[in-house]
Amino acid sequence: MGTNWYSNDTDYVLDNLDTSLDGLSSEEAEARLEKYGHNELIETGKISPIRMFAHQFTDPMVIILLIAIVISLLTSVLAHGGGEEHGLIDAIVISAIVIFNAIFGFVQEYRSEQALEALKSMAAPRARVKRDGLWKEIDSRYVVPGDLMNLEAGDKVPADGRVVYAVGLGSDEAALTGESVSVRKVEDTIHLDGPSVGDMKNMVFQGTVIVAGKGHAIATETGMDTKFGQIADMVQQSKKDMTPLQHDLEDLGKKLGVLVIALCVIVFAAELIRDTGDSPIEMLLAAIALAVSAIPEGLPAVVTITLAIGVQQMVARNAIVRRLPSVETLGSTTIICSDKTGTITKSEMTVQSMFVNGMTLSVTGVGYNKEGEFFRASKKFDVSEDEHATLLLKIGQLCGNSLLQNDTSGAADWMIVGDPTEGALLVAAEKAGITYDATWEEYKEISEISFDSARKRMTSICRNKEGELFAFSKGAPEVLLPLCNHIYENGQIRPLREGEREGIIEINAGFAENALRVLAFAYRPIEAEIPDWEPEKVERDLIFVGLIGMIDPPRDEVYDAIDKCKKAGIRPIMITGDHELTARAISVDVGLIERGGEVITGAMIDKMDEATFRQSVDHCDVYARVAPRHKLQIVEALKDKGEVVAMTGDGVNDAPAVKTANVGISMGIRGADVTREASDVILTDDNFATIVDAVEKGREIYSNIRKFVRFLLAANFDEIFLIFTIIMIGLPLPITAIQILWLNLATDGFPALALGVDPPEEGVMTRPPREPGKKMMDRGMISFVVIAGFIAFLASAFVFLWSLNTYGGWIPGVNGPLVDWDTPTWDYALKHARTAAFAGVVTFELLFVWNCRDEYHPVWRTHITQSRALIGAVILSIVLTLATIYVPFMQPLFQTMPLNPIDWVIIITTCLPGLFIPPHIIFGHDKE
Repeated sequence: MGTNWYSNDTDYVLDNLDTSLDGLSSEEAEARLEKYGHNELIETGKISPIRMFAHQFTDPMVIILLIAIVISLLTSVLAHGGGEEHGLIDAIVISAIVIFNAIFGFVQEYRSEQALEALKSMAAPRARVKRDGLWKEIDSRYVVPGDLMNLEAGDKVPADGRVVYAVGLGSDEAALTGESVSVRKVEDTIHLDGPSVGDMKNMVFQGTVIVAGKGHAIATETGMDTKFGQIADMVQQSKKDMTPLQHDLEDLGKKLGVLVIALCVIVFAAELIRDTGDSPIEMLLAAIALAVSAIPEGLPAVVTITLAIGVQQMVARNAIVRRLPSVETLGSTTIICSDKTGTITKSEMTVQSMFVNGMTLSVTGVGYNKEGEFFRASKKFDVSEDEHATLLLKIGQLCGNSLLQNDTSGAADWMIVGDPTEGALLVAAEKAGITYDATWEEYKEISEISFDSARKRMTSICRNKEGELFAFSKGAPEVLLPLCNHIYENGQIRPLREGEREGIIEINAGFAENALRVLAFAYRPIEAEIPDWEPEKVERDLIFVGLIGMIDPPRDEVYDAIDKCKKAGIRPIMITGDHELTARAISVDVGLIERGGEVITGAMIDKMDEATFRQSVDHCDVYARVAPRHKLQIVEALKDKGEVVAMTGDGVNDAPAVKTANVGISMGIRGADVTREASDVILTDDNFATIVDAVEKGREIYSNIRKFVRFLLAANFDEIFLIFTIIMIGLPLPITAIQILWLNLATDGFPALALGVDPPEEGVMTRPPREPGKKMMDRGMISFVVIAGFIAFLASAFVFLWSLNTYGGWIPGVNGPLVDWDTPTWDYALKHARTAAFAGVVTFELLFVWNCRDEYHPVWRTHITQSRALIGAVILSIVLTLATIYVPFMQPLFQTMPLNPIDWVIIITTCLPGLFIPPHIIFGHDKE
């Protein structure tokens, strides 16, 4: 509705929504339901499964394969004498490849479009509203603006609303804001300029969870107008760009398409001009054969299988990849934008420091685990032997409403039921050996003065076994300390002097500078029960006991992970909804920025013009107190500058930016469903360090893709040069269409697959990322492919022409165009030459493949024995090739005949140069 409900009082809200604290009538609710629609998320721009499947056939590489199918079918229609069968086989095999790729791509894309369904599941299914003066429970989809909602601990908030009544009301908004600390709600008006969601403490938001207290709120927005709805809209509007690998394959497909057409036209025109006496159909078949040789039919399948194998390997590294091309994109990542809570930190509040009895204690251990010790000046300190520290921790146990229970998932020793801050206090007491059950056996609570954001404190009134009454209080130090006039120190209760107050305030400030959330603790004996336990009469003349500082600590692995990122040329950026001070302290602690480094807040972004903002993303590595739209802005600005951006996150607030990023990474344990569905990669251990492992694997996979792409293309260029040259000098095809298909799929395919799982080159994570926008088919790759293809052509052409001369007496320029190839002598010579050329192409490729393993070192400087898959693939290809030549029933199919030892000596000798083509010289300046 566009109204700042937080900055106006309750009367204004009631007047503008035309409602009251008695709720709406049933008739009015029906009318508003008609006007505003159901309180649910609406899908927009959804792509039908049929369109999604059809889209799989628009990829340029797939279009090239579709053209190959048409070419093969034309061959079977136009050819005579066995060509029909070969053309049909070609068409069937290539069709199977195309269908496989289409189905695989469809499944991946269909799964990635389920984000909205996950958002819907997070909405509250039921709601308690006041209708016709009575409280009723209804489906949340029927809540309308103006409804009075009842909220209690454990409820999911059904719609955005303005709080009008709150008693200790606390909301866990981590899924929406990313903050691990629950937010206490108030009724008071908030006067802030452009507050973030976390600052709107008099508002509740759809999908968040009430963790403490009770209250009422007037529904102000429903459905797509809620904060959740706005995020859903952003998720749906976020478009997934093509990955660098997809751009590369598109570029390669277009270039191959141009090459295929050009070759067909050149060969067909040359045949017509030379007037060889062949029929136009025969000339067309020759052109078609050349076109088929230019198409690497196995490339899309090898890419898909390599990525799929990479996916399985990444599962072992605790990363689940939902979009296959994202495996490679990770390796191209130049920037990792990470949320703080639950990604860089553990999302578990942990006590780190205590001030009690004039001494400062440090507490080890993180999260909700038993491990941890207390230290004073680097020496172990036994809290259970110190009455002051024991009392401090007992007050933390007594003054709260949260519980510890065993974590059945095994992720930690305990899980918290209630507020994370109170949970941290309970865990600290357990570390000291002060158990929750023992403390509550000693005391019984008889009343509570609840916490709220106005008072910033809470008090628990308890009676011990002797019948004595005590008030135990905790709260913000600046609020609780003025209520204290005594201090418990050195076993005595004595008056608190003014100088001591200032000292305590300084200690509090020191804790706060380290991003600790600090609470003060005090108590007082009560001689007799106080009527209604009025706060003004209870919370006075308190005895100060101490301070406790806690923080959501960084993960242990984050320090090394960020260091590795920087060494690998990757820029890590923190984007969080948490406070600036906390963000700064954490980022300095983990080495993200230097002390005093720049931190930009969401409010600062709102005040920047577009040019200033875009300039800021070049140098700012920490953003705090940001809204979901700010995260999206940052990711889009970085992408516009040509960066390859990976965005990590776990909360709903991260979903739009996660989907927009080149690689969206979500947390599998604590991540919201919507964020997981919008992401490309899910970390099953929620560990930031896993991202670095995933990036390393992505780089390995991209390197391996380059290996087999240059291998396949060089092999195809060999065939192109061979067929083109032989046709141009007036001789028949040196290798048949079925032999070409066998070469492209079987002989080339198995070594290419082996290259896809080849051990990585040395120094993968010490080189900078691939330059954004740099094509796989760069100058170095093209040079390598052309030179290697030309050398291979020289070898295979020599073998073919030598065989024609040896077994048929063919002499260049003497009997070439005049030969009748149908006579028995020339038919024998041609079949022998074709078999030898076929064997020569295979031999060269199986030697040459070893030079494709490393862009930076020649084969003799690499560890060949580590490439076990490639050794197996080469042996398999050798066996299969020998079978096509020597197994009788396969000879007619492949139009081959047995070769003698002299043939093999000539073939192997001419093909040996394939083993010594130096990639490091050819690639030259393209080395990274």
